[in-house]
This record gives sequence, structure tokens and C-alpha cells, in this order.
Amino acid sequence: MGFLQGKKILITGLISSRSIAYGVAKACKEQGAELAFTYMLDKVEDRVRDMANSFGSELVYRCDVQNDDEIDAVFKNLEQEWGGLDGLLHAVAFAPKEALEGDFLEGISRKAFLVSQEVSAYSLAALAKRARPLMQDRQAALVALTYLGSIRAVQNYNTMGLAKASLEAAIRYTAQALGPEGIRCNGVSAGPIKTLAASGVSGFSKSLKRTSEESFLKRNVTIEEVGNVVAFLLSDLASGITGEITYVDCGYRNSALSITLEE
Repeated sequence: MGFLQGKKILITGLISSRSIAYGVAKACKEQGAELAFTYMLDKVEDRVRDMANSFGSELVYRCDVQNDDEIDAVFKNLEQEWGGLDGLLHAVAFAPKEALEGDFLEGISRKAFLVSQEVSAYSLAALAKRARPLMQDRQAALVALTYLGSIRAVQNYNTMGLAKASLEAAIRYTAQALGPEGIRCNGVSAGPIKTLAASGVSGFSKSLKRTSEESFLKRNVTIEEVGNVVAFLLSDLASGITGEITYVDCGYRNSALSITLEE
């Protein structure tokens, strides 16, 4: 019996079998969880449904996190299907391409800042507010995916770094708000992984090579490894952990050379 046996978990941000959300879904399913999924764009609906079916789920809902009606509809459907919710993965992030390359000040704009904050950070609070009633008396948990660019100036990450910093603050405040109800909220900061989302960051392949050389384990992390940590944080095994950011990056964050070069 897996440590998520009987748990009902909502996975957001699943785009492909190379995404971190896929690694999380795989780990949660292996540990006995029942899964539901959301997608933001109509063009990926069929792909997400196919992946959901591979995890034994037909619960797939459209959810543009900039649309409160769509968020409400997701949780109304989950309430009808499940009656409650034990876990939620927040794996949603976006910034315009021009704000993810070159000089930070040249790339940033008011519009890029606002949309990246709304999609990447405010969405955690928006989802948590609606999930809250379904998570009562269930030792439930939320986990959000973040990145090192939230605390360091990572070349070409730029405006997304501001959004991830905001997300990490939202994780702490969400943990504080939900803590008295026995609901936890944590973040996982994964090392660079070759996902579709990462491909939108200029110079990513070079960054991937560098981190593999400078991490303590001399390699990059995998979606399966990140998925295992998220599954743990969503489980009762992590019942005493909340408001934390856990780094799953093969030790790269603590490498003195990486700190010297980036700062």
C-alpha cells in the first residue's frame, strides 16, 4: 500500500510527459493517489486527457487561472466527484518571451510584470481559496513549484524571477493562513530540467550543462526525483512540514562556485 493510498489530488500544469507535473502525477499514482487534472489552453486538452487516461483518470477540467469562473467550476466539479480534496499541485507559470531574455530592464514592461505575477503567483492564492473548503479535516496539503531564480539573479530568467519570489512569499502566507485548519503549503525548487516551459528561457541548454557540472552530484535532477519529493510533501509523512521551500537540485544551490559566478 502506497503512502498516498486513498488520497485525492489535483494536478495543474500538466503539458507533456517531460513536465515536472507529469513526474509528480506519476509518483502520486504509484503511491496510490486518485488524480484529477487541469489544462489552460484548448490546444493541449486532448494531450492532457490522454495522459490523464494513462493515470486512470477521466477527471480533466479547463482552468485558466486568470478566470475566476473557471477556477470555481473546477472545484465545484471536484466536490461533486470526490466530496473533498487531499492535495493540490500548483505548477502554473507564465511570462512573455520578451521578458525572459537579455537585459532585465529592457525586457520588462508593466504588462509583462502584471501577467507574470497573476498567472505565476496570485494563482496559488486563488486556487487555495477555492480548495480550502474541500480540504477541511483531511490533513490536506498544497505544493507549488518554484525555482532558484526567485532568490538569485539568474541570467535570462528576469521577470519570472520576480514572479517566483512572489510565489514563495505566497507559499508562506498561505501556510500561515491554513495552518490552524491542519492544511499545509510548501514549495519545491527544482534544478533545471529540459521541459517545454524551460525551452522558452534563452540560453537554457547552456544553463543545463553548467548546473550538471557544478552540482554536488555532478548531474541534473529528473522529473521523477522531483515528483517523489512532491508526493512526500503531499502525504501524511510530511505532516510536520509547512511554509518551507525544499530544493531538489542535486546540491547545485549550495555549490560555492555557482554562488560566486551568479552573484
